[in-house]
Amino acid sequence: MATNKNWKGWRKQTLAVRGGQIRTPFQETSEALFLTAGYAYENPGEAEARFKGAPGYTYTRYANPTVTMFEERMALLEGAPVARATASGMAAVTASLLCCLHAGEHVVAAKALFGAIRYVLEDILPRYGIAVTLIDGTDLSAWRKAMRAETKIAFLETPSNPTLEIVDIKRVCEIAHKAGARVIVDNAFVSPVLQRPMEFGADIVIHSSTKYIDGQGRVLGGVILCKEDFLADHLQIFLRNTGPSASPFNAWVHLKSLETLQIRMTAHCENALEVANFLSKQKSVEQVRYPFLKNHPHYKLAKKQMSGGGGIVTFQVPGGKKPAFKVAKALKLIDISNNLGDTKSLLTHPATTTHQRMSKAARLEAGVTDGLLRISVGLEDPADLADDLAQALAKI
Repeated sequence: MATNKNWKGWRKQTLAVRGGQIRTPFQETSEALFLTAGYAYENPGEAEARFKGAPGYTYTRYANPTVTMFEERMALLEGAPVARATASGMAAVTASLLCCLHAGEHVVAAKALFGAIRYVLEDILPRYGIAVTLIDGTDLSAWRKAMRAETKIAFLETPSNPTLEIVDIKRVCEIAHKAGARVIVDNAFVSPVLQRPMEFGADIVIHSSTKYIDGQGRVLGGVILCKEDFLADHLQIFLRNTGPSASPFNAWVHLKSLETLQIRMTAHCENALEVANFLSKQKSVEQVRYPFLKNHPHYKLAKKQMSGGGGIVTFQVPGGKKPAFKVAKALKLIDISNNLGDTKSLLTHPATTTHQRMSKAARLEAGVTDGLLRISVGLEDPADLADDLAQALAKI
């Protein structure tokens, strides 16, 4: 098989289409899908050599040519040395933590996180003797105070789910590195098109490629992007022996989706800003949050870290759960779904879906109120989305 290694001088959109491409002797123009669990060898000596690290494939739980193409393209887009694909975004989160942490060590994390990540941090890690401190991720003094001698990981997502808090990646990295800790950034809400955390000092970047990387709500996937030493010392052996491997088919779908990622993200940002501006003018809406609205509390930081505001808008309706449900039920175009990043616009009520496992006090502390609604703004005409939201808001 031939690998195209001309990508060093290419720009992002070209990398999204051609980066990491491997061609078989058939010279296919669309990347090949290798649906195989195992690989044959010319002789037992070749098998022995591959298991000792010689180039080539041994078992798809370890590596697969289609998955390799997806990993290399993601690394090029994210500006990361290496990448490893996983079966889901949560597999990426869990593997990035468990591969390197030991009993007696400590994690500092921002409170504003996806509900399932909070579960891993608050319920799973402590079972193995790993302490976790949750803080206000926007408060740099809180990061400093939380660091200990045994702190090994600082974890954050920015923008956060669903409150769209923006954390200063560069400053947090400076604080964590001074304390001897690595920084993990969940970049799933904006994709490498809009934000590249490693440029600000992050050591590890994770994605739920189910979201904007796929972009059409089709298949699950996750990605961990890191430096070579982290891969060699921690991640590679963990992935090989615990098995959260990516499906070659899912990796192929996401690989092909990367070709349109920049175009899609540009359109998501344009539409989301229009929807956010529309919602800001509605009397029945108490608060609208979007990183590139000037009234966002972290607007200047968002503009510094991100090249676009992303496709997620959150807004608050007065009265709590009952009117929020009334709005959701009245929608005719926008679907009710807890997923995000689709070409179709999706709305969810985080307090009863993505963050329902958290106690009410913890939800309120994280800003997830009963009146909060989150829209993943799709690629429909934004005027139609505004019309749909207008008639739904009229019900309250």
